[in-house]
Amino acid sequence: MADPAPPPSALPPSLATRVLKAVLLILLAGALLVAGATLYNGRLAARQSYDRILLGAAQDIAASIRIQSGRPLVDMPVSAFELLAQAPEDRIHYAVRGPGGTLITGLDERDIAPPARGGGGGPEFFDDRLNGEPARFVRVTRRFAERDFSGGISITVGQTLRARQAMALGLTRDTLLPMLLAGLALLAMSWVVTRSALRPLEALSEDLAQRDPYDLTPVPTEGLPRELTVMLGAMNRFMGRLDRQMEGMRHLISDAAHQLRTPVAAIRVQAEAMQDQPDDTLRARSLARLLARTRSLGALLDQLLSRALVSHRGESAPRAPLDLREVALEVVERGDHELLAPEAELRLEIGEDPVMVRADAFSVGEAAKNLLVNALKHGAPPIAIGAERRGTEAALWVRDAGPGPAPGIAARLGQRFERSAASREDSAGLGLAIVASVAAAFGGRVALEYPEGGFRIALLLPAAPQEDAPE
Repeated sequence: MADPAPPPSALPPSLATRVLKAVLLILLAGALLVAGATLYNGRLAARQSYDRILLGAAQDIAASIRIQSGRPLVDMPVSAFELLAQAPEDRIHYAVRGPGGTLITGLDERDIAPPARGGGGGPEFFDDRLNGEPARFVRVTRRFAERDFSGGISITVGQTLRARQAMALGLTRDTLLPMLLAGLALLAMSWVVTRSALRPLEALSEDLAQRDPYDLTPVPTEGLPRELTVMLGAMNRFMGRLDRQMEGMRHLISDAAHQLRTPVAAIRVQAEAMQDQPDDTLRARSLARLLARTRSLGALLDQLLSRALVSHRGESAPRAPLDLREVALEVVERGDHELLAPEAELRLEIGEDPVMVRADAFSVGEAAKNLLVNALKHGAPPIAIGAERRGTEAALWVRDAGPGPAPGIAARLGQRFERSAASREDSAGLGLAIVASVAAAFGGRVALEYPEGGFRIALLLPAAPQEDAPE
């Protein structure tokens, strides 16, 4: 029974949701930064605007001062109050003081403490409180040097900050409202763009979900974004390796079913015949045939497992520097040829220079063993095994004195269960198939050669630099 689907709350967020969350966070961060900058600039603009109003009112009052009979007189201009009236919600303050701080006209607010006079004669702005509220003030000094009056008269004008704050908030609101609408539009556009960008991924998911479990053909990548193409390329390579592994398993099962049925049936028949055989001579003959059959079956099983193992290692085993001379030497020193053909003469022909490749030592060793077994079974002595470098290729070869297969048959050798006309009954045709598998796994090939006076078969692999040779 299939496992129940997890509840929606347990599912991880989709890629589209993650992208939209990131976009939303970016928009919120940008909105906060813009709001802060807009509020700061709005307050700055409001301060500059209303500071000009305060300064204009103070200058109008200063311009209206005149000296009469040695005393300063002030005719409060209407224009000054018209300027201050542009902030009707704010409270105002004005004071005109003569030398020594004597109040000439205005409001006598003792708690307002203007800063000490600076060195310059320009207007001085300062912040203080007016009737308990924050307020902004400006002080302007007009100097007189007349016969009956000499000194400076200071004019201080101030107002609370309500209009300034309202103006700053209004500027901020007027700026942020269009930005809010633009942010919502960008969020909607991001949703549309994200869904459009993820549509190929959704189509790929649907294609994989509808595939047969045994369908490992490559996924088409035409017209897809580059990032998705890279991912699909890696997935296709993985599926290719998995397909080859499964194909090897299918071949192993098929080969075992195809090749083991006949020898097992023959062994059973011979065992039953030997059991019912009263004659000792005939029973001994049947026992010899039974033993030969079991040996043939053991060799067949060894080749089947060797081919399956070689196919697996060709995909998974790491490539390492390997000297083909050592492979040939190990095959000769193992002495398997003395058991298969004790009368056959075997020679080792290797030079002094390394013959380096990058491959799996076990797989190449199995290929060399099968090359030698093939020559011992189907060739004619003397037999030689050797390794040499041929330009950009390195060769591991076995040569015998026989004529070799005909060209038509030679073209089919290396396929599973393909045998030559000279093959004996106990040959399964898997030896050269193993060699061909090793060659394909490591980017090489199998060459059938007909030198003068014999036949030679070689495993050719890409040669590695001599620097890979062990010191």
